Amino acid sequence: MKTERLVAPLADRIRPQSLNEFVGQEHLVGKNGILRKLIESDQLVSMIFWGPPGCGKTTLAYVIANTTNSHFVHFSAVTATLADIRKVVGEAKERLEVGDQLTISENQQATPDRLQVKKMVRGSPNQCKSKPFRTILFLDEIHRFNKAQQDALLPHVEKGTIVLIGATTENPSFEVIGPLLSRCRVLVLNPLGEREMSKIIERGLKFLNIKISSEAREFLIESSNGDARIALNVLEIGYRIKGQTLIRKGLTLEDIEQALQKKTLLYDRVGEEHYNTISAFIKSMRASDVAAALYYLARMVEAGEDPLFIARRMVVFASEDIGMAQPTALVVANEVFRACETIGYPECAINLAHGVVYLAKAPKNRSAYDGLRAAQGDVKKHGNLPIPLNLRNPVTKLMKDIGYGRDYEAYPSKSLLPDRLKGRRYYQG
Repeated sequence: MKTERLVAPLADRIRPQSLNEFVGQEHLVGKNGILRKLIESDQLVSMIFWGPPGCGKTTLAYVIANTTNSHFVHFSAVTATLADIRKVVGEAKERLEVGDQLTISENQQATPDRLQVKKMVRGSPNQCKSKPFRTILFLDEIHRFNKAQQDALLPHVEKGTIVLIGATTENPSFEVIGPLLSRCRVLVLNPLGEREMSKIIERGLKFLNIKISSEAREFLIESSNGDARIALNVLEIGYRIKGQTLIRKGLTLEDIEQALQKKTLLYDRVGEEHYNTISAFIKSMRASDVAAALYYLARMVEAGEDPLFIARRMVVFASEDIGMAQPTALVVANEVFRACETIGYPECAINLAHGVVYLAKAPKNRSAYDGLRAAQGDVKKHGNLPIPLNLRNPVTKLMKDIGYGRDYEAYPSKSLLPDRLKGRRYYQG
């Protein structure tokens, strides 16, 4: 075990063991966070951690393993099989049976087996009395399990034989079957911010006993994109590349660039953030300032920004800002996106420039966008207002009898809005 820890990645060697060491996700593990309350009360439920890579999903699962009275089993859905699940469930049933049958009191003689039981549940004899032995199954990348594999988990989660903790980077609404999802609490984890990333990097630096320049630290934070694992891996690679000279000089910007195999982004060098640059790009096209739009495009291209990210924003812009003034703008923007998918850098930069000039010079009309937002405002304000009966589809005789579809006209002159919204105009075309 000690050998494994020595060769394990830095992220694993400094993994937090308790909530007090954990960084980030304050909405879940802060003073009033739901996960902190569940852990501290030792009243766990099946749950799914949904969040981007490197935000703490696996670490939280291990914190739960270290701080609750549970037997913890960790599988990756990439390699786990139904046989693995059946084995875990079988062992979980045995633990429950032993826990239900065993009664420990302070006056009873403690046999070796009972001492082991006390150790497993980490409590006093009184706490152990009639306590079932819970099994937590942590299933990383649960979205990789197919429907049949997820179905196999369902009855055991429902009966409480196991407490399931799934982790996924994908939307569980689409990747986890409905019956299993309804029996789990979905907890959303956010990307780590600059403050959290800085704390984690500092922990890695202390562990390695090295220093880093402020410029290199800022670049590492920006380049890691909220993924703590990336940041710590880069630190470790830089440490190995630099060797003994680190003790004297520390990690520089060039060292981090070498470890990342990525040069500093141009808009990072002048202090701009990723989203500030895309914002300036969009606002320049909105103002029909072709020169500025091309300049901010060039900044992103030279920085190595994903061309599909730029093209996606152009597709949104075509409908949001140009809209009905020149409906074909959406066609052009979509073709730019497709060209970027097909060609890639460096040539697709030309396609991006073509589209940017077209969108910047096009007339602007936000009436469709504004109309949608106004309609959404009414939906939020009034909820699901009753749909007029004449617009409802009479799929049964009862529906027809009570007026569904009655007096329907294909091309009426009067408003088809719910009664409470009669006269509302969302589109000012």
